[in-house]
Amino acid sequence: MKFLNEFSQPARRAIQGVLLDIDETLTTHGKLTAQAYNAMEALSREGILVVPVTGRPAGWCDHIARMWPVNAVVGENGSFYFRYDEEKKKLEKRFLQNEAERAAGRRKLEALKKEILTAVPGAAVASDQRYRESDLAIDFCEDVPPLPRSAVERIATLFARAGATAKISSIHVNGWFGNYDKLTMTRIMMEECFGIDLNKDRDRFVFIGDSPNDSPMFEFFPHSVGVANVRAFADRLDAEPAYVTEQDAGAGFAELAGALMAARR
Repeated sequence: MKFLNEFSQPARRAIQGVLLDIDETLTTHGKLTAQAYNAMEALSREGILVVPVTGRPAGWCDHIARMWPVNAVVGENGSFYFRYDEEKKKLEKRFLQNEAERAAGRRKLEALKKEILTAVPGAAVASDQRYRESDLAIDFCEDVPPLPRSAVERIATLFARAGATAKISSIHVNGWFGNYDKLTMTRIMMEECFGIDLNKDRDRFVFIGDSPNDSPMFEFFPHSVGVANVRAFADRLDAEPAYVTEQDAGAGFAELAGALMAARR
């Protein structure tokens, strides 16, 4: 991973959009700071596309799409995107799976939940689970005392043994039935909402994240960025970001935003 100052000025000036993880990328110790929010708003005012790409639930993403200075949001690790149409004053919702498929997945996850909580003492269902449409989030450090790495990996293994996809974030292990991830829905969202083919234009977008579930995005985007705390997961990343900020979490996101806007001026 290179430091952000090695991200060339011409490449920074060409950036049209920033795709960002939320937990411990935009937030810091679970809080959205004024610094990080202001950086997100400044990017939007600059005419740069801003899209959170997160593991957080549909209920949260409804609020984010409506009230944050963003152009759309991808949630539950790629289950859907939401976009608020300012002209129609309407929230557009696009799910990858239909309602019947999501309901069938939830039934299987309900049975799997009991197995995981029994097998991994100290784990808990995430407090935001009731707002989810497609996945099961198991908390290993957000509202419970932090579990050891072996316990986190055990949770992911139990999901995989049941035929579910499992991704580890900075706070949860998310599991779902379906062949998709953050990148899958991001590509669909960019094409359907903005007419952008990421296969052709990936070098005009930055993704910034912090944990293993961001690996597909790190691998796909040549200008991917990790906030400094991504180093805590260095040996668990399937793909590393091209660049890393000097600062952690929300301050690292603000560092990237400042670098992009400075290059334009």
